[in-house]
Amino acid sequence: MTDIKEIIMNRRSVRKFNDKPLEDDKLSAVVEAGRWAPTGGNCQSIHFLVITNKEVLESLRIRVKTAFSEMELFDNQYLSIQNSIKQSKAGSYVYDYNAPVLIVVSNRRDYPNAMADCACALQNMMLTAESLGIGSCWINQLHWLDENKSVREYLESLGLGQDETICGSVALGSYEGTYPRKPRTGMKTDYIK
Repeated sequence: MTDIKEIIMNRRSVRKFNDKPLEDDKLSAVVEAGRWAPTGGNCQSIHFLVITNKEVLESLRIRVKTAFSEMELFDNQYLSIQNSIKQSKAGSYVYDYNAPVLIVVSNRRDYPNAMADCACALQNMMLTAESLGIGSCWINQLHWLDENKSVREYLESLGLGQDETICGSVALGSYEGTYPRKPRTGMKTDYIK
């Protein structure tokens, strides 16, 4: 087994997947890792929507691209949202990098720790994917489009609850080409003793 610190330090976001399906046992291990994430007060209200169906993934891609293409750009808008809008308007946007698996992670709207709990689950899944040689990338676009009628209704038809908010997603799959290994500079850390 690989040391957890090594897994954490080596994991990178993959943005070029091939269409090779994931083995069921590896996908189950990734989902199970998410299910064992800590939750505030042991609430355990996270919902995982695991999508592997190619037609469903493509239909969702079209809805996401359409939603972003209908949005307007404005000053001081988050750069990733700007890029999503620009690429969608140009017709070249694929928000999940054509990954063969997308896990949508949601939680109860009225639950104050919804985002924090889902973030823990997403991190568990990405680290487990890394340990199994699976590429992963955190996907925020469905969170940003949580209130978009077309995207929302489609996800509800797949099992998303009306009382749930989309906190994030993770794209999973075998990666195409060389695994990204850009150096990390770290984040600011202050120790107060």
